[in-house]
Amino acid sequence: MSHRLQVLVPDELDAEISKVAQRSRMSKGEWVRRALENALSARGKTADPVAELAALNTPTADIYQMLAEIEKGLRFSC
Repeated sequence: MSHRLQVLVPDELDAEISKVAQRSRMSKGEWVRRALENALSARGKTADPVAELAALNTPTADIYQMLAEIEKGLRFSC
C-alpha cells in the first residue's frame, strides 16, 4: 500500500531536486523516495552509537588515569 506525503520545500530546493532527478533520469518523486530510503538506511547503521563504541573493545579507564598515562608516555617519547 502506498501513502501520499506532501512536503513543502523552498523554490531553490525544488529546483535543485528537479535538476538532480532529471540528471538521474527519474521523476522527482522517485528521487525523493530513494533519498529518504538512503537516509533511513544510513541512520539504521548507526542507530546505537554507544553499542558501536562498545563493540570496538578498546581499553577504558578513569579519565585521570588515562591522562596520566598519556602524559607519562609523552615524557618518555621526547
